[in-house]
Amino acid sequence: MFYPIIIDMNIEYFLLFFGLMFPLVFSPGPANIVFAISGMKQGVRSSIPLIIGVDLVFIVYSLLIGFGLGEVLQRHPALIFLFQLFGALYIIYLAYKFIEVSKAKASPDKKIFTFKDGVILQMLNPKGWTMLFLMFSILLDGSFDRNTQVVVLVIMLAILNVATHFIWVAAGSYISKWTDNKKIEKMLNYFFSGSLLLVAAWILINIY
Repeated sequence: MFYPIIIDMNIEYFLLFFGLMFPLVFSPGPANIVFAISGMKQGVRSSIPLIIGVDLVFIVYSLLIGFGLGEVLQRHPALIFLFQLFGALYIIYLAYKFIEVSKAKASPDKKIFTFKDGVILQMLNPKGWTMLFLMFSILLDGSFDRNTQVVVLVIMLAILNVATHFIWVAAGSYISKWTDNKKIEKMLNYFFSGSLLLVAAWILINIY
């Protein structure tokens, strides 16, 4: 059903999608910073449940917003405010959790971030909401059947998300291989945690 439609999509439309969404998906944000931390602390394989949790929620949100939830939220800005507030607070909690586990020198087999963390993080991730509103407002242009276009956009975004998230996890895992020096590792721990706190502060500043 979707194959002929994707083939018929002109190259300009695909380039518009990639040019718009790749910088947003790849840029540092709450989820990507957590992916880097997870890759550094627990490796790629143990980070897969975290990736599944984030991207599963992202797909569900994409479908809900594409099929009408976005219009409901735009009419009730207080709901968006609450998501942003709880999202900022949860990011602060993740930064604290990371530092506490690092101080405790947890064993390598112990997971810091799990599927549950991925689900909660993406549910409250304001960057994710913004990306989806932007994608559908620009790319849902009615060039073919609306419902089909929503599904095609969700599939393309899901592929881009998963690929990008694995890159962030792999980058974190690679960093861990050349940071045997405990002092450097400690500095990186505080750098990543501080990055999460800066993101949370930026969210809080922008919602008030």
